Amino acid sequence: MSTSVAASSTVPFGADQTVYLVVDQSGPRGATARESEIERTDLENIVDDLMAGRFHDPIRVVAFNTLEHWSRDISADIAEEILCRCDSESLGPPQYLAGFLEAHLGRSGQKLRRFG
Repeated sequence: MSTSVAASSTVPFGADQTVYLVVDQSGPRGATARESEIERTDLENIVDDLMAGRFHDPIRVVAFNTLEHWSRDISADIAEEILCRCDSESLGPPQYLAGFLEAHLGRSGQKLRRFG
């Protein structure tokens, strides 16, 4: 009798794929890593999820590529992308991302409000 072992849902399809992880501050116990659906781990969806408020209090975004043996904190790049999108839509950055943007861009709240 053979048994099959189910693959973990956190392993992406395709060996050479970059996976993104949002580290979210969730309550008094501190930072926790929250998984996104594996089909939605592309950069576009991570930015969309952040802008839509699907994370409580994001503090970092990390990219991993296990085939190429690297990982990078891409939080500053994500923060810049969020500001670019807000600017192109003539919107102010969402208030729930203010801490994330200030932490990774080193800008004060007044400079962030210039888009609003």
